[in-house]
Amino acid sequence: MSQNTTAPAVASTGKTTIVDPVVAKLAGIAAREVPGVHALGAGAARLVGNIREAIGNKDLSQGVKVEVGETEVAADVTIVVEYPEPLQEVAEAVRKSVARTITELVGMKVAEVNVIVTDVFIQGEDDKDEAEEPRVS
Repeated sequence: MSQNTTAPAVASTGKTTIVDPVVAKLAGIAAREVPGVHALGAGAARLVGNIREAIGNKDLSQGVKVEVGETEVAADVTIVVEYPEPLQEVAEAVRKSVARTITELVGMKVAEVNVIVTDVFIQGEDDKDEAEEPRVS
């Protein structure tokens, strides 16, 4: 009996693995493109993000957490909405934008996109705080 040492005729196409940080970055880009979104992330994350951006290292996945399975993705996106934008409408637009991006660019089904609104940005609010006279000396 001779042993078969040739490879089978069926060729393998291989496997593509897309890791969580890549999907989170794409979701972050999609969320930032929505009108009315001022920033992504909660207070501490935005502070760290501002420092990173100041040194030229912007984190596009800031404020985004994803879980990537074999065929589905779940995402949590934390946003700050510009005043006076309707919060529910902005959140729904973020949900749709992130889901569309994951479906079209990653090629996976979206299980859910949760949007967490942590703040409302009011133009000039930060400037006003800096201009106020101190209450104590």
